[in-house]
Amino acid sequence: MRVHARSTALAASLVLALTAGPLVVPAVATSAPAEARSSTAPAPTGPDADALRAAVTGLPDADATAALVRVGGTDGVWRGSAGVHDLASGRAADPDARFRAGSTTKVVTAAAVLQLAAQHRIDLGTPVQHYLPGLFTRAFRPITVRQLLNHTSGIQAGDGWGDSFEAQYAHRFDTLTPEQVVRSAVAQGPEFRPGTKQDYLNINYTVLGLLIEKVTGQTYASVAERLVLRPAGMRDTYFPGTDPRIRGPHNHGYQKVTKADGTTEFVDVTEWNQADRFAAGDMISTTTDLERLLTALFRGRIVPPGPQLEEMFTVPAGIKGATYSAGLQRFAYEGRVYWVKSGSRYGYSAVVAGTRDLSRTLVYCVGATDAKGEDTNPVAQRIALAALK
Repeated sequence: MRVHARSTALAASLVLALTAGPLVVPAVATSAPAEARSSTAPAPTGPDADALRAAVTGLPDADATAALVRVGGTDGVWRGSAGVHDLASGRAADPDARFRAGSTTKVVTAAAVLQLAAQHRIDLGTPVQHYLPGLFTRAFRPITVRQLLNHTSGIQAGDGWGDSFEAQYAHRFDTLTPEQVVRSAVAQGPEFRPGTKQDYLNINYTVLGLLIEKVTGQTYASVAERLVLRPAGMRDTYFPGTDPRIRGPHNHGYQKVTKADGTTEFVDVTEWNQADRFAAGDMISTTTDLERLLTALFRGRIVPPGPQLEEMFTVPAGIKGATYSAGLQRFAYEGRVYWVKSGSRYGYSAVVAGTRDLSRTLVYCVGATDAKGEDTNPVAQRIALAALK
């Protein structure tokens, strides 16, 4: 199975004009309360509070059960939350809730690798085969660490539990190890010659997680905590490993499923073993912590200012259509360049985005009811349009 982490939700939400059809909302959701709380700074160029409030009004609906939003930067500040903690009780969503942060984990992984590079423990131009001998077959040409960071390695995606939600849901408490995922990817051989194309895949960061462990002799989680989470002040962020639960305060996540009789069911997907996501997407966080991560990174408090930090803002040259750097994605909109990372796991869809000068930042988690679907979530679309205009 070709496993892509969803990476273009924010970009798509800004450039697509989607028209939502009639909503079919379960009875328990229609009677549940929704709340939107906000505060604005007096800056005239600040975020549009009215548009942001409107973006999250009316939750829960068929597309999302909750939304937690933080818009920040020197332009001004807005904070808001809406929706419910869970569909059964209908009580208000917790604005400080933890959630599955998906591929925003890659920002942490990239920062850890770049810190190790700044400490001269990893060389970005050295083939990963040097650090992890025996992992790749002779079918693979040398793949540099930098090519893993910017998704130009040519490694194909590894195996998962299946292509459908139903197949994956049946295995939600089972463990698929990162090593198993990498072995299945290597067995397929390369997709293309390293450095000639860019193909965003989790496998690149799964290998980077193994690299971190080999170089340091410690677990990925412990290194990420020491080098990134603690310095950034991310007190509510952790890596659950094989634990399917979300520890601490959290809102429930749901997947919308159409049953055989044509009716819609909302399946609670809050508990799920995500160990196979590893350094590519197995992080639990909060909007406050992700905002701290973005701010600390861009100010040079995690990766020291210099060539390593510049890797996060450098898209590989000479590759048609390339937009990914080390851990982030370049996106130009309304005369500004944003550096973005999105992440989605079933029940939760998150985004971190900011200008290099931190004049505008956006972090949100939407309780998307089809977080891994092909279409842009309408609630996420409204938030992005309101926050970044």
